[in-house]
Amino acid sequence: MPTQRTPAPIASSSSIFNFCSYAGRRGVWLIRQILLVLGIALALTSVFMLVEGVTWSRIGRQFANEFVYTLMISAACSSIIQTLTHLASLLQARWRARKDLPPIAWIGWPAMLAILLCGTLAGYTLGLDAANWLMGNNYKNPFSEGLHKGLIMLIIALVPGLAITFFFVTRGHLDAANLRAQTAQRVAAESKLRLLESQLEPHMLFNTLANLRVLIGIDPLRAQAMLDQLIAFLRATLSASRSASHSLRDEFARLQDYLALMQIRMGSRLRPILDLPTELGDLPIPPLLLQPLVENAIKHGLEPAIDGGELRISARREGPVLLLVVQDSGVGLTQAASASSSNESTQFGLHQVRERLATQYGAAASLALAPTADGGTIVTIQIPIQIA
Repeated sequence: MPTQRTPAPIASSSSIFNFCSYAGRRGVWLIRQILLVLGIALALTSVFMLVEGVTWSRIGRQFANEFVYTLMISAACSSIIQTLTHLASLLQARWRARKDLPPIAWIGWPAMLAILLCGTLAGYTLGLDAANWLMGNNYKNPFSEGLHKGLIMLIIALVPGLAITFFFVTRGHLDAANLRAQTAQRVAAESKLRLLESQLEPHMLFNTLANLRVLIGIDPLRAQAMLDQLIAFLRATLSASRSASHSLRDEFARLQDYLALMQIRMGSRLRPILDLPTELGDLPIPPLLLQPLVENAIKHGLEPAIDGGELRISARREGPVLLLVVQDSGVGLTQAASASSSNESTQFGLHQVRERLATQYGAAASLALAPTADGGTIVTIQIPIQIA
């Protein structure tokens, strides 16, 4: 039986998108160039008419005549100068590549001045011929009528090119400086985030091992089950924590593994409830963001309570904001603070979460700690929703 071939698609959606994006950028560039040439032509025409002292009776016809000539000359100069600049950039890039030198975007003022001079001379000649053909005139090129007139006209024609070149070069340097500053800030923020995460992972591990040590003396069989659960938990958690972000679904899965680990030790005293709406599962958040809050809720809220309590971890959306809530029915803020006032590590989790939120989201994120009506504690995190 012959196999049926599936016809190859004419173009993938990504290639169509890339083409439309390229066409859009080129269209914007072309419109900008047209407006720039029109602006130069209009400005030079106005200057020439003021210098020549054109009367109001002749202003209409004279303006149209002058505008056509300045427009043709400006368009020719602009096209030739941009073509020469592009060629010079390509040649410079190839030369630096052969010499194993880093690429640079700017060809330098000496080369640019030579391009402006050659482009203006050639553009003025071509533009004048084109305007003579359109208007039916026979104006002579000033460069053929003597050195004095030629130099005056060359200086006038060079002024717009020099001004535009200086503007774009200055703006390019400012954009490059801003980009370097933003890159430095982003690298510093990423380095700080990596440091915070590297501090968080061993802290979580040490807390778990301390719980395991207590359980070994009380119930060795449960301690062995907890150790098996710990190995599986660390295998999944440590690999996930190496990424810059993961989905909210993965965060809740890691919390579920951790709570299963803690339930081996606490039994029915720990009653966790995880509430994650399906539509929020793909939202990205920093890994292990809720982990220290859950640890704090168990260690300082539920463990000191004789009967333990309920631990509810939930997520919901309010417009452009994602709300993450960790709520326990433990002993509350006052008793937890008085019982652990001598231990500096009690505030480690909250400090780490606040630092990570400030580093990654700035003022757009917040963390609030408050007592609940039943005497427990509720921690609420607000972060801007980002697309996965």
